[in-house]
Amino acid sequence: MRHRKVAKKFGRSMAHREQLLRSLVVNLILRDRIETTLPKAKQTRRDAEKIVTLARKGTLSARRLAASRLNSPEAVQKLFDAVAPVMADRPGGYTRIVKLGQRRGDNAEMALIEWVTLPATTAVEAPAAAQA
Repeated sequence: MRHRKVAKKFGRSMAHREQLLRSLVVNLILRDRIETTLPKAKQTRRDAEKIVTLARKGTLSARRLAASRLNSPEAVQKLFDAVAPVMADRPGGYTRIVKLGQRRGDNAEMALIEWVTLPATTAVEAPAAAQA
C-alpha cells in the first residue's frame, strides 16, 4: 500500500531518482528555468522550494546543509547570493510551472519550471548574450 507516500518513483532506483531530482534542482538554480516532464517538474518544485526556504535563513549551517544536498558549489553560491535575497520577502511559492503540451516522440506532457521572480543576474546576462 502507498498510503501517505508523496514522491513518485519514476521507474528508477532510489539512488538514481535522488540523483535525477538533485540534478534538476541544481540546473534550475543555475539556469533559472528548465524544461522537463510535468511529473518531474512537480517533484522538482517540491525540492526547490524546500532548498530556497533553507537558503533564506542564510546561516553557515544552512549553507552546509544545502551544499550536502546539492553537491554543486556553484549552485550553492548562486542560491545564497542571487536567489535567496530575491525571495526573502516571499512567504512561499518561489517557482512556477507552465505546461507546454505533449512531447512529439512519446506524447509525454512537458512543462517549464522557473522562478517566479528571476534573480538579478539573469537580467544582467541577457543583454550581454544578445550583443555577442
